[in-house]
Amino acid sequence: MGKHSHTLKALREIALTYSIGSQPDLPAMARELGAVIHRNGPMPVSALSRLRKPQPTGLTRWLLAERSKPGISILVMAWAPNHHTPVHDHGGLWGLELALHGALEVQSYARDPVTENLSATGRDWLGPGDASWFEGGQSHAHRCRNLSRHETALTLHVYGGNLAEYFTYERTGQADRWEARPQRAVIAGPRLA
Repeated sequence: MGKHSHTLKALREIALTYSIGSQPDLPAMARELGAVIHRNGPMPVSALSRLRKPQPTGLTRWLLAERSKPGISILVMAWAPNHHTPVHDHGGLWGLELALHGALEVQSYARDPVTENLSATGRDWLGPGDASWFEGGQSHAHRCRNLSRHETALTLHVYGGNLAEYFTYERTGQADRWEARPQRAVIAGPRLA
């Protein structure tokens, strides 16, 4: 894994360095993380052989690092071809997502604090080295999708704490109404090197 283990180590160190305080400078973190990928090239799927075969859910999460004070978790995720998540929140945590290999679509939603309805607010397309981020709070939700129909995508996720519980959202029969369902995040295996 040579060069790529150094790349993962560099990404981990940048995320840990920039995640000081309750609301870190996410644009600066994204620039630094993206620079590593742009300088070293996309992370080939073969570099993370444990991630080559996603679980039946289509998405696997691998812990890269975590810290309790201030809280942070850094994960690498493998996305099966054309896999997409339901609309989901991040339990009030801030977060950043960086494409390592492949391309990801991120569709963002705002949640109304009174009605709890969701409305689409934008869409980003991430290629290797590109990032999207969101501030902490209860109003953000999004849906992510691997844009390839044939290749596994890899992404790096940095969260302001341990994303153990979150909600997914599904439209009800009524227009503009969403039903929230509690979920538990699952880590696929032992910490990555």
